[in-house]
Order: sequence, then C-alpha cells, then structure tokens
Amino acid sequence: MARAFIPYTSTATLPRLLHEVEQKNPMLESFYTAPTSIENFSAQMTAKAAQFSTENRIVLANCINEQYTHLNPETSTKAQIDALKQASTFTVTTGHQLNLMGGPLYFLYKIISVINLAKRLKEKYPKYTFVPVFWMATEDHDFEEINHFYFGEHRLKWQYPSQGPVGRLSTKELTAFFSQFSAHLGADEHSKAVIDMFQKAYIKQHNLADATRCLVHQLFGKDGLIVVDGDDAQLKRLFLPAIKNELEKQLVFDEVSKTNQALKSVDSNFKIQVNPRPLNLFYITNTLRKRIEVSNGIFRVLNTDLSWNLDGIIKELETHPERFSPNVLLRPLYQETILPNLCYVGGGGELSYWLQLKSCFDAFNINFPLLLHRNSAIIVSKRLQEKLKKIHLTIEDLFLSSSELSAHIVKTQSHLIDFSDQKKHLKQQFENLYSIAKQTDASFLGAVAAQEQKQLKGLSNLEKRLLKAEKRKHNAQIEKALWLQSVLFPNGNLQERVLNFSTFFADHGHDFIEKLKSELHPFQQGFTVISL
Repeated sequence: MARAFIPYTSTATLPRLLHEVEQKNPMLESFYTAPTSIENFSAQMTAKAAQFSTENRIVLANCINEQYTHLNPETSTKAQIDALKQASTFTVTTGHQLNLMGGPLYFLYKIISVINLAKRLKEKYPKYTFVPVFWMATEDHDFEEINHFYFGEHRLKWQYPSQGPVGRLSTKELTAFFSQFSAHLGADEHSKAVIDMFQKAYIKQHNLADATRCLVHQLFGKDGLIVVDGDDAQLKRLFLPAIKNELEKQLVFDEVSKTNQALKSVDSNFKIQVNPRPLNLFYITNTLRKRIEVSNGIFRVLNTDLSWNLDGIIKELETHPERFSPNVLLRPLYQETILPNLCYVGGGGELSYWLQLKSCFDAFNINFPLLLHRNSAIIVSKRLQEKLKKIHLTIEDLFLSSSELSAHIVKTQSHLIDFSDQKKHLKQQFENLYSIAKQTDASFLGAVAAQEQKQLKGLSNLEKRLLKAEKRKHNAQIEKALWLQSVLFPNGNLQERVLNFSTFFADHGHDFIEKLKSELHPFQQGFTVISL
C-alpha cells in the first residue's frame, strides 16, 4: 500500500473541537489539563498522588477483587488488582457500553490503546506501576444500542424485554441467540474458539456485567487489563460527597452551561456533545432507571410515586448509594473519584463531552485527567489491497464520498477535463482587457466583467460535460472502486463502527489480537492500515 498510516487530518473523521485541540488552538487550553504527551504524565502523577488517599485505594482494590470472584482469576490478575493499594500505582482508563461480544471493532481499539499506553508509561517511568482499566457502562439503560452486533454482513440481535440498568440483565435467555450466532461459524479451530468464548461469557455467567467482564478477561486478562464495574455500593460511598453536592447545589448544570457558552464563543461551529440537566442523577433498581428531577424543593423519580424532600433524599442516598446513578456528565467525575487515574482514552464524541467538564471538575475539587483519542484502524485483506493497486487507488482515496471518489478516478486518469490552465489563461487575458477599459472608458468595466464570467461559466459547463463523458468511459473502474469502498466502509460507515471483532477472530484467532497490539501505538492520531 502507498501508506500504512492515515492521519485524521486527511480523513475529516475527527470532530471539529477535537481537531482544534489536536492543532493546539491556544483559545482551548483552559478546557483541558495539558497536551497528552508522555512527558506530561509526570506532573499528572504528582497531582493525582496528592489527591488520592490510601483508604480509597484499599476500598477500590477490595471491591474489584470481589467483582472478579466469579472468574477465579489467576495470580497475575490478583497481583495487578492488589497493586492498586500502592501509592506508586496509577491507572489509565477507557470505557464502553456492554454491547454483545463488545459490539463494533473500536471496542478492541479502546482497550488496546490503554494496554499499550500503560506499557509505554512503564518504560518511561519504571519506578511506577500503571494498570490499564476498562470501565463498564453497566448503569446505562439503552438496550437497543447494545443488543446486537455484526458478524460479517449478518446482523445478530438479542430479543429481550429489557428494563433497568443493562449490567443487571440476566443472560439466561441468550441460549437461543447463541444458536443463531453459532450457525454462522465454521467447525475450524478459530471458529470453535469464538464459540467457546461466547459460551464462557454469556451462557455460563448470570448477568450482562459479569458476562462482559468475562469476555474482556478472556481477551486481555494476560495483558494486565482490569475491568471495573461502577455499579457498586461501596465504590459509590466514595462518591457520596459529590452526589450530595449535586443534590444540594446542582453545580454540574451551572458549570457545564458556562463551559458550553465559552466553547461557542471560541467557535460557533463546535458541536456541543451533551447539554446538562438541572439534576444529573438517575434512580435505579433491578427493573428501574429513571431521572431524578427537583422542583420547589421536592425530588421526584420520573414516572413513579417516589419523592423526597432534601433531607429525605440524602437519607435515602446514605442508606442505599447503589440506587443513585450518575448520568453521562456526572459519570466522569465518579470515575476519577474512585480511580487513581491519569488519562482517559476515548473516541471523538466522548472526549468532546469530557472537554465540557474541566471547570466542573475544578468546582468539585477533583483532578482532571489527561485526554487521549483512542487508536483507529482499517483492516484490509491482501486480496483487497491487490484489487486497489490494479485500479491505482489507495486506502486514503476510499475515505472520499462516492461522488468524490468517482470524480477522483476520472480526473486522475484523464487529461481532457482539467481546465485549470485554460481558466487561468482566460483570467490573464481579461486582466489585459480590464486595463484597456480603464484607459479608454471606465464604464466598460462592467461589460468586461460580465463577459469574463460568461466565458468562465462556459468553460466550467464544458468541463462538466466532458467529466460526464469520462465517467461513462471509466464506469467499470468506478464500479469496482465503489464496491471496494463498500467492503471497507460497510453501509457507508467506518469499518470500526460496524463490524465485530469475531468477524476477524474466526479467521485468524488470537493472532488477530496480537497483530493489533503490535501495530497500534497510543500516541498515533489516525488510522493504521493493518494487512491480514
């Protein structure tokens, strides 16, 4: 291939806000701690160590050990969890929804990003321990977002009447889904490995949180990755002061609203990822996840009969902290309260809303982490690479829209329809005519300008007609290119946002995971082209 790495700047896939941060726009410096370089982790460790207590470390390690009991983890995993008790240990974290089999490929890229980042940090700062963490979004409730995945061209969906936090959902009804999935797999070694992985995670575990932890542990446990479930009463007790603060003062709404206005003042085209609510908490049980709203001093759980005054809801919080769930804006503060975390690794949308939260962290006196965009990849078969080479295209060309790609093929293989030189020559000729008109009678300048526009328009129309003729001539090649584009961009989307890792694991086994780990580098901002 012509290039093994394609920067985000060449693909227009990075959100505008993230692009401006990447370009080090000085007007955005107040929205994050510091640029995420390996050198800047030193100051981050100092700041986090000053804030994170030994007591919190012990609670964290004990809770994670308890969460892992159903897996009977090996000694190395237990040692990694117990290392969190030490003041010299820090985490680097990513998170994801509880999609079946991890959902789209970028689930893997997120995890590999933190695994490789932890390794890089250990090389740079050998006196410290760095634990890669996967934070499960167990308290989410949008079942329709997580109940399916794509194995090749097959969309496999779990039909289930979901209620409440998804992490607490029973997996006992997944037997039929397992049969549906298995029917698309072969009888070879790698396909059997996928089937075994699914059975261990989803058939033998009791709920979706345990199943997801089991799946991730099978894939990355040997790499020192630790899975954390925030849906835990003891961990929420560590966050209890911040929840009280939110109930009493509603600081998140005030701070994020001010930040959103500030971002818009920098650039009105920035997309505000999340708008705050007056109260950013949910009330949850096994079958319920509803927003809490406050009006005239009364706190109500939407669409229920539950309500309290301030004293009553604080008593409920202190008695049952597990029933209070932070929303998307409060969750990052919860995560950074209970983890000795240095850096959050996420996608463009995630990091955009993290950038809305810096002043909120300051108001809660919680250390704001460094932010790093996750790795991205394009997985290409050798056969597809050969087909691209035959029609003189690169992977980067396939990031164009279908119409742009068609025009690109015609223009790069035809010298008949680029009238740039002719237009330039015409403009030079009219410069002479403008000069003559000025010297003769300035009232003719308008007529000259009109004639110039008429002739330029005539050239443009002729160029378009020739382009259409060339498209017909190159139609076969364009069809091949568009087919190749559809293979790498399923349904017009990035491959990493559609296909599940099992699509490739069924053909290549663990070698696929190892290849990703070896070729993805945490500080590279773009798409790594990976040949299989």
